[in-house]
Amino acid sequence: MINKIRHVSPNSMMARIFIAFLATAGLFYVNIMPTIVNGLIEALNFTNQQAGNVASANMYGAAIGALFIVFLIKRMNWRLAATFFLTVLIAIDLLSTQLTDPATLVIVRLVHGFTGGMLVGTGFSLIARTHEPDRTFGVLLFVQFGFGGLGIMFIPGMVPEYGTQVLFYSLVAFSAVTFLMLPFLPDYPVKAQQKSTGETASSEIRWLPLSLTLATIFLFQAANMGLFAFIIELGEHYGLEMDFITTTLGIANWLGLAGAGLVIAIGSRLGYLKSVLAGVALTAVGIWILLYSNIPWIWIVSNCLIGITWGFTISYLLGLASRFDSSGQMAALGGFASKMGLASGPVVTAMLLGEDNYELIIIIATVVMLISAITAWMPSRLQDRTKQD
Repeated sequence: MINKIRHVSPNSMMARIFIAFLATAGLFYVNIMPTIVNGLIEALNFTNQQAGNVASANMYGAAIGALFIVFLIKRMNWRLAATFFLTVLIAIDLLSTQLTDPATLVIVRLVHGFTGGMLVGTGFSLIARTHEPDRTFGVLLFVQFGFGGLGIMFIPGMVPEYGTQVLFYSLVAFSAVTFLMLPFLPDYPVKAQQKSTGETASSEIRWLPLSLTLATIFLFQAANMGLFAFIIELGEHYGLEMDFITTTLGIANWLGLAGAGLVIAIGSRLGYLKSVLAGVALTAVGIWILLYSNIPWIWIVSNCLIGITWGFTISYLLGLASRFDSSGQMAALGGFASKMGLASGPVVTAMLLGEDNYELIIIIATVVMLISAITAWMPSRLQDRTKQD
C-alpha cells in the first residue's frame, strides 16, 4: 500500500514540513512545557519540585535517546523506526492520562523522553539529507514555535474543565498527525559509502570543528533555557505585573516564527559566520539588557529580540552540525548537544540563583553566550570556506 503512495519531492517545501513534524513530535512537550508543569500543579496538586522532576525526566530521557540513536542511524530503516517510535509515544501519552502518582509519572515520562529523543534524532538525520539543511531546520523551528504558541494559548484554559488528560491528548494528536505524514516522505537513503563505520569513515569527519560546533550548541541552548525557565519570576523580581509579563512572553514566542522564517528565506546566502555571529551577538545583547527589566519597554525589547534570534541562530547551528556528514549521524549528535543544553541550563541556573540573585544569572548567561560566539567562529568560518571551494 505504501509503495502506491506518491512521495513528495525530497527537497520540496512539503518534504521539509513533513520532516519538521517528524522531528518535532518526539519533543513537542518542550514547546508546551509551561502548560504541562502548570497543569500538573493545578489539576493534580503536584508540588513545584514534583512537576519539575517530571519535566526534567522527559528532557534527560530525550538527551539519552538522542545520543543512543546516533549509533544506529546509518544502519536502520528510518521509516520503520519512526513508525515504531510514534506508536510507543502515543501509547505512553495515553497511559500518562491515567497516572496521578508523581514517582510513577517520572518513570513513564523518562521512557517517553528516551523514545522521543530517538525519534527527534531520526528526524534530524533526514534533515541532514536534504539540500540546504539549515533551511529545513528553519521550517522545524517555525513548526515548533507556531504550534507551541497555539498550545500555550489554548491548552491552559482547558485544564480546569478536562483535567491533565487534555495535556497528553494534545501530544497524542500531534503524533497522530505526524503518523499520517510518514508514507508521503521519500526514502532518503544513506549512500553506500556512508554506511561504513571503519577508519576511513571516521577520518573524514573533522573532529575539532565538529566538537566546537557541539559546544556552541550546548552553550547557546543552556544560556537561553537557563534564563527562560525563570523568566516569569525574573519579571516579578523587577516589579512587573503578571499580565504584562505573560503577554510579552506570548508575543516573543510568536516572534520566534520570524527568526525561523528568516532562515527559510535567507538560507545559506549570507554564510554561517555572519549569520551565527550576528544571531549570537544580538541574543547576548537581549539577555544583558534584562538587567534593566524594571523599565517596561526594555523588558519588551529584550524578550522579543531573544525570541527572534533564538529561532534564527539555533537553526543555523543545527544546520552547521549536519554539514559534517550527509548521513545524518552528526546532525543527531547536534540534537543531543541541544537537549543537554536545554536540560542542564535550568539546573545550573537554579543552583546559582540563590536568594533571587537575578543580576548574577543574567550576567553569567550573557558571558556564556559570548563564549559560544568564540567557539562558533572556527567551524563557521571553515564551513564557509569549504562551500566557496
